[in-house]
Amino acid sequence: MELSARLCGLWALLLSAAGGGGAAPTETQPPVTNLSVSVKNLCTVIWTWNPPERASPNCSLWYFSHFGNKQDKKIASETHRSKEVPLNEEICLQVRSQCSTNESDDRSSWVKKCILPPEGDPESAVTELQCVWHNLSYMKCTWLPGRNTSPDTNYTLYYWYSSLEKILQCENICREGQHISCSFTLDKVKDPSFEQDSVQVMVKDNAGKIRPSFNIVPLTSHVQPDPPQIKSLFIQHGDLYVLGKNPQNFLSRCLSYQVEVNNTQTGTSIVLNVDEPKCDNSESKGNLEGTICFQVHGVLPDTLNTVRMRVKTNKICYEDDKLWSDWTAVMNIGKKTNSTLYITMLLIIPVIVASAIIVLLLYLKRLKIIIFPPIPDPGKIFKEMFGDQNDDTLHWKKYDIYEKQTREETDSIVLIENLKKTSQ
Repeated sequence: MELSARLCGLWALLLSAAGGGGAAPTETQPPVTNLSVSVKNLCTVIWTWNPPERASPNCSLWYFSHFGNKQDKKIASETHRSKEVPLNEEICLQVRSQCSTNESDDRSSWVKKCILPPEGDPESAVTELQCVWHNLSYMKCTWLPGRNTSPDTNYTLYYWYSSLEKILQCENICREGQHISCSFTLDKVKDPSFEQDSVQVMVKDNAGKIRPSFNIVPLTSHVQPDPPQIKSLFIQHGDLYVLGKNPQNFLSRCLSYQVEVNNTQTGTSIVLNVDEPKCDNSESKGNLEGTICFQVHGVLPDTLNTVRMRVKTNKICYEDDKLWSDWTAVMNIGKKTNSTLYITMLLIIPVIVASAIIVLLLYLKRLKIIIFPPIPDPGKIFKEMFGDQNDDTLHWKKYDIYEKQTREETDSIVLIENLKKTSQ
């Protein structure tokens, strides 16, 4: 009885194993062999491998590969794979073989190969390494020194792109405050596929004491045009027409525009964002080819207006649309305010101010008395009325006694004379 129970359990186990085969397919193919990795140019990493040994003759081999976290999955028949990637961190590729393009059929185990980051202290590597392609003519790269770096470190920048036969070194390194920069020529070529490439950049020191830093700059981004050119301005029917010219190497459909009009009298500003420059005026349509036109409404013709504009690339032609060019030089249009009045006022106002100051200095004391009259001292008043007699009081009292005596003597003389006259 016990033997039969064991046989039944074994039979059930076999059935369950057979039933679960569809959910977790077994590995029927051997793995790839001799997986290796190498670096070409500055940032081109190449993985190569050999087909699996003892592969089934009825199997049409395919190779499924991906990078860390199953990024950039690819199924192909080639026994190699490459990728442009900055070598600042570890990069790993996993590869397996299978007999079809279906990811779950007849697959082998994974084989993994990594490339390690460059040697050196990570704190010594430069930071904020950025490159901008200026007007499709030259590229300028800037960076900041690493934290654990001597201030007198001499840096070297290397660059490469597909049109170059070898890696080149940037020569004109200069310091701009805390930043360090280097520029090299990068002209736009006629090959349409050129802008689909990228520039590989590496910065390190001459002595080899700091850790190299890498960057990959796609040529469809980080593009900054030169400023456009304003050719002429005119006002008609209350609208301002701005005629200009695109920066060299750019088409109108690849640019976005911004026109700024400032009224010097009212202080108001009009900012016009334009993706497609066009005007309704017949005069502007008859201009030479390559001229762009902008129509700005609501401009006061009887006042002085200043005009300037700038451009940036758009997402029709490029991935980046954030790098504005510098502003153009300012151009003026409209009537200027009469400057004679301003000159007269500038001459009269100082004279008036000087005269007012002199008058104030002469009559300052009188003005002070008028504005701030003296407050009588109550104590002094009471002293004069009820207090001790001072010298002034005695003086006046002596004068009163003398005057009284004089009057009495005069009255006596007059009385004696009258008596004499009467006796006679």
